[in-house]
Amino acid sequence: MREILLVAVMWLHLTATIVWLGGIAFILLVALPSARQVLRGEAGGLMGEVTRRFTPMANLSIVFMFLSGIFLMAMNGNISGELLKGEHGAAMLLKIFLFLLMAGVHFFRGKVLAPRIAKTQSDGEKARFQKISLNLVWLNFVSGLAVLLLSAFVGVR
Repeated sequence: MREILLVAVMWLHLTATIVWLGGIAFILLVALPSARQVLRGEAGGLMGEVTRRFTPMANLSIVFMFLSGIFLMAMNGNISGELLKGEHGAAMLLKIFLFLLMAGVHFFRGKVLAPRIAKTQSDGEKARFQKISLNLVWLNFVSGLAVLLLSAFVGVR
């Protein structure tokens, strides 16, 4: 029974990771460049709608990743101080730090930056905030890839 529960929670954890990181990759590498090329100045409207639809999925994925990650660490005994030592422990701690950074960036963009962009009147200031927002999405994408690399390292132990 324990193994079935571990598999189910790992599946949930991995699925949430795919949805969040895959969504970021799709937005950055496919949707945004396509919208800019086809729609030019109107790309912002499409990307606003894409973001509006993706954000709830990303939020849910973050919650699932957080809860399932804690559960998996507890079930595998990785919460004890002994297992957080050495290279494996350093990788786990870095993975946790990067996840928390990513979640913080995600919620900062949604709760602070997006409303500021929406109410900004100046085109120059709006463009500056949008550039900051895009750079933060890139930060999350690169951080997510680093988390995947650390996950592979931790999983090989």
